[in-house]
Amino acid sequence: MNSFFSECVKKLQAADIAMPRLEARMLWSEVLKCAPAEVYENASLTDAQKEQIFAMLKRRLSHEPMDKILGHREFYKADFKVNTDVLSPRPDTETLVESALNLLPINTQAKILDLGTGSGCIILSLLAERIKAYGVAVDISPAALAVAEENAEHLGVCNRLNFICADWFQSDFTALIADKFDIIISNPPYIPSADIEKLADEVKNYDPRTALDGGADGYDSYIRIAELAPIILKNGGLLILEAGYNQAEKIRQICENHNMSHLQTIKDLAGINRCIIMKKAVAEPKKI
Repeated sequence: MNSFFSECVKKLQAADIAMPRLEARMLWSEVLKCAPAEVYENASLTDAQKEQIFAMLKRRLSHEPMDKILGHREFYKADFKVNTDVLSPRPDTETLVESALNLLPINTQAKILDLGTGSGCIILSLLAERIKAYGVAVDISPAALAVAEENAEHLGVCNRLNFICADWFQSDFTALIADKFDIIISNPPYIPSADIEKLADEVKNYDPRTALDGGADGYDSYIRIAELAPIILKNGGLLILEAGYNQAEKIRQICENHNMSHLQTIKDLAGINRCIIMKKAVAEPKKI
């Protein structure tokens, strides 16, 4: 085995990185411009390539997430640009994308609103699969929207997507949304404020706090979204939300208190209730 590769693995192992050999391969693959599985551990490197790997290794040993070091991360079927301005896309969130696609016919012209878009991984994955659908992506962070716009250009969906920089807690938010939607989808902040310091360094030190902090009990954003949904959804429209561990039942109750009916709760691959699907009740016709 290449002694430099072995040294990288040992340093990662000593820093309690869970899969040191795989992560060493990921660093090498970034420099060698190949897939991690194609990394040949005995490959000879130039001094410049070794310097590149060592610089990235140093960042990883400080528990900076691998995707933030590499500047990109795979999600669903695409590779997304990421940085410290956006939440790192998680495999759990693919459950939302798959659930939404199961409800969207292939030729749908649905209008989809993504609240807290971050990197854009959710809405962009949907628009890439449903080529006649239209989206609006909202985020409070201009820097996050800049990342999402780059990702939209990469996926070729810019002509079907508008970006709005806004805080959905502001009182005039609905005035900024000049349309009614078939679907609202969101992975909102849901970590209780006091629990953020207990999170792994990779999360608390490198993901934006605004994308994590769900208020005192973690439900602030769910309450606000539940207030907004009946106003900006079409009759029969769907609200698709990601839930944190053990939050799904409370989220369902919050939404039901705002004229939404429960359609389905879907588990992620770990068996956690991850995706809650609610439906706006159809208004009763007025009697004449």
